[in-house]
Amino acid sequence: MGVFRHNCKYEYKGESRNMAVTQFEAADARRCFPCWDEPAFKAKFKLTLEVPSELVALSNMPVVKETVHGPLKTVYYEESPLMSTYLVATVIGLFDYIESSTLEGTKVRVYTQVGKTSQGKFALDVGVKSLDLYKDYFATPYPLPKLDMIAIPDFAAGAMENYGLVTYRESALLYDEQLSSASNKQQVAITVAHELAHQWFGNLVTMEWWTHLWLNEGFASWVSYLAVESIFPEWNNWTQFLDETTSGLRLDALAESHPIEVEVNHASEIDAIFDSISYDKGASVIRMLQSYLGADRFQKALASYIKKYAYSNAKTEDLWAVLEEETGEPVKDLMTTWTKQQGYPVIFAKLNGQYLELEQAQFLSDGSSGTGMWIVPMTSCCGSYDVNKKFLLKGKTDKIHIKDFAASQSADRGTGQNSWIKLNIDQTGFYRVKYDEELAAGLENAVKAKKLSLMDMIGIVEDSYALSVACKQTLTSLLRLLNAYRHESDYTVLSHVTSVCLGVNKISTDATPDLSREIKQLLIKLLLLAAKRVGWDPKDGESHLDVMLRSLLLIALVKLGHDETITEGIRRFHIFIENRKSPLLPPDNRKAAYLAVMRTVSTSSRAGYDALLKIYRETSEAQEKSRILGSLSSCPDKDIVVEALDFMLTDEVRNQDAFYVLGGISLEGREVAWAWLKENWDHVVKTWPSSSLISDFVNSTVSPFASEEKAAEVSEFFATRVKPSFERALKQSLEKVRISARWIESIKNEPSLAQTVHQLLLEEL
Repeated sequence: MGVFRHNCKYEYKGESRNMAVTQFEAADARRCFPCWDEPAFKAKFKLTLEVPSELVALSNMPVVKETVHGPLKTVYYEESPLMSTYLVATVIGLFDYIESSTLEGTKVRVYTQVGKTSQGKFALDVGVKSLDLYKDYFATPYPLPKLDMIAIPDFAAGAMENYGLVTYRESALLYDEQLSSASNKQQVAITVAHELAHQWFGNLVTMEWWTHLWLNEGFASWVSYLAVESIFPEWNNWTQFLDETTSGLRLDALAESHPIEVEVNHASEIDAIFDSISYDKGASVIRMLQSYLGADRFQKALASYIKKYAYSNAKTEDLWAVLEEETGEPVKDLMTTWTKQQGYPVIFAKLNGQYLELEQAQFLSDGSSGTGMWIVPMTSCCGSYDVNKKFLLKGKTDKIHIKDFAASQSADRGTGQNSWIKLNIDQTGFYRVKYDEELAAGLENAVKAKKLSLMDMIGIVEDSYALSVACKQTLTSLLRLLNAYRHESDYTVLSHVTSVCLGVNKISTDATPDLSREIKQLLIKLLLLAAKRVGWDPKDGESHLDVMLRSLLLIALVKLGHDETITEGIRRFHIFIENRKSPLLPPDNRKAAYLAVMRTVSTSSRAGYDALLKIYRETSEAQEKSRILGSLSSCPDKDIVVEALDFMLTDEVRNQDAFYVLGGISLEGREVAWAWLKENWDHVVKTWPSSSLISDFVNSTVSPFASEEKAAEVSEFFATRVKPSFERALKQSLEKVRISARWIESIKNEPSLAQTVHQLLLEEL
């Protein structure tokens, strides 16, 4: 059957075997069979495969018949409905499966390597429930007679939504009660829900051309949270959605970002636009629109859209037109400002008497103001969530009377001890807010008094951190705000607080080396109350989110150098080496223990590194392997960092897993990692030709630097080596270096930083 994209190796009964897997998106179907290989040329496909007779051969449709001729068999498949070429797929190899059915009777199977089917049960359950849910949400039945999901050991993408035959890398589909962590479980659920949403939004209705790819991906990302929230309400999934929004906001604050909708002239450009903007910003602006229009109106309009364009193609504007028709709102004008121009605004909010004055300007992390203007769906409340105001900010400035949105007791004045004003309620809008001092103080009190929703607690700390990076507010004021979170115990809020703490820790190491020990102590103090509450040992009946919280806090405390946590992690690791089933180190806590071990490894004392390698070599579990890879390079000893990077080049590490090692490099290791990349550059380019993987190498080694000199040195090295596939990643990484350099200069000039740190350290917990 022409060219198979992946020739994937796997073990069966101790010998290495090959399986064949296709991956056609964006434009590789043409390498397999002659076709009009563009999404708008839909056709019906009737496939026939000739394969070794002992193997399983799967395709989009069910098998009609098989005929065996000795060592070979011919497999005939049913004809497909109208579909795009990039969604055609076949997989051939040795597999086991488990199966179930939807309420409508559609057969759903999860295929795994022989002997691993028990790890497919969780994904099968989520898959069946997602199909039932989407059938109702889109008011359209699942379009095919069957759905197969299959785990591929060596798969460069995370997953691919081929019609009726969805392929996944193992870590995105398999879940093992004994070996996987709670965050692995969540990742599997979100990935399955994302790929199955595509069966309607993407496969049944397909984008007309790759320019509209963002709608496919952004929508599937958004609706996967809707599905998982319905299946696992106790995970507080919509609050966790702010992880997506945060990563979109961080990337889109760079001058080197790009609009959601990028004109694609040639299929080869597509790889470079599969990034956090198409997925995370895309999903976030869809959430913003749904929140503005209201959930019911939004869903009804979507169902009309799916019916209208089923088995056909649509552009972004077609969706806006249907939404506009159903709701009477100016959807096209509103959304065009968010999809066709890059960036987003910061809203400056100032109290002037009884009026709240608003002004928008494009937010950029380098502190400059861009020229962008948006139609911004604004929401505001004052002192309570009972009364809130929704309106569109259409111009540069506007003002609103506090009486318009204040609960009666707060109407006299928007501030005072018990009062606060919050804009962008629950962070549904893709923008940041900079409050004047009076409003900011009111919100800080509201954080301390636990008056705010979890999403608003997250929004305040994330906006404050971003404004600090852009030198629009001081690090001193950010530390004061962080201190208001020290009694927080919720996982979703603390996941953002810890990420901000680690960012502050990194910059202070460079900016204020004399003060960095005290800043570390302050950040540890912030997290310690919550960490003591969850401890190291799982408790009977604790929530899924507390399991996630334990892992989050232990990892953060190890990274911040908390001696007690590091010592305890090492103690438990030694017990675990003797007994891999020890309850003292369940999967959720292993990453923290591995990092603790690596903090103490050096060339003269390397037992911990060797012990981790031994576990890596003995486990067949993809998630456990990735935990170890993410720890090896986190060592403060530079020679060990180089050894970990060299290990990544051996055939013991799958190419798709290199990014785990790259993502773990210690701050102490950044110089040697950069030297290593320069030395191994030719080999890296040959081995990782795909743009997303080569971009990981550039981003991981360049971004941690924080000086103009380093930026110049990196630019010089790449002047003759840059290729279109990673040019954007390089420019973005250099921009991050310069942003850090500028932030450091600003921090050095903060007059009361040291005094504030000492004062906060002395405060009672």
